[in-house]
Amino acid sequence: MDPFTLFALANGAVSAVKAGCQLYKDIKGAAGEVKEVLDDLDQQFNKRYPPERPATVEQRNQYVKERNRVIDLNKRNGEVHNIYQDIGNHLGTYYDNFYKCMAVFEEEERRGRNEVYTGEDSLGKRALQRVLMKKQLEQMSSELRELMVYQSPPELGALYTEVEEMMKVMGKEQKVAMTEHLRRQQRDQLQRKRRRDKFTREAVLGAGIMTVIFVTMFIFMIIIDGRIERHPELGNCAVPRGSWLYEKWTNTIWATCK
Repeated sequence: MDPFTLFALANGAVSAVKAGCQLYKDIKGAAGEVKEVLDDLDQQFNKRYPPERPATVEQRNQYVKERNRVIDLNKRNGEVHNIYQDIGNHLGTYYDNFYKCMAVFEEEERRGRNEVYTGEDSLGKRALQRVLMKKQLEQMSSELRELMVYQSPPELGALYTEVEEMMKVMGKEQKVAMTEHLRRQQRDQLQRKRRRDKFTREAVLGAGIMTVIFVTMFIFMIIIDGRIERHPELGNCAVPRGSWLYEKWTNTIWATCK
């Protein structure tokens, strides 16, 4: 698979983990006695906008929107378990594509040492792309760790640690499988190329032989027509009358001699 596709999948998984963590924190923050949270919001709003300095329509609408958000999050407390599972799945997707991407990079580097590069991009550009994507993937890992271990509820930090440890083992296996898959693809492509080249050579050879045959026949026809015109007494056969092949030729089914 193309490393850019793998990178995009890993990046999408990271975004999904971030969104899931934020939703998880919001729901956990609004869990419990919602009345206390709403009372606290009311106190903060009234303190910020006393009667002598009332809030604008936009500010009041924002306050109402925040109250409704807290109420909605409190109602969604039962969804926390599903969100927890979704975050774990997205983490697995990230690490899966991370290790696949690394396997592709390593295989490209190996091929770069042993094969002549024939792609459209320059070697320098390809190398720079690999370096940049590696750094971005490593940055994603750091951001995930920071987010889940230090900025989220403790249970998400534990989830991150469990998934990370599990994917270290599975990632090594995945890299081996991905490397073998890439090499098998390379062998298949080489075999297909050899078959195409062989077919092309045979087609060119066949076309050349047919061309030689047709040209030779054309030349013989010109020679025979010239002989018939100059020496009509020898007949109009391809084989001139009186030669040792004449009788045999005239007895064949395709002879039209007169």
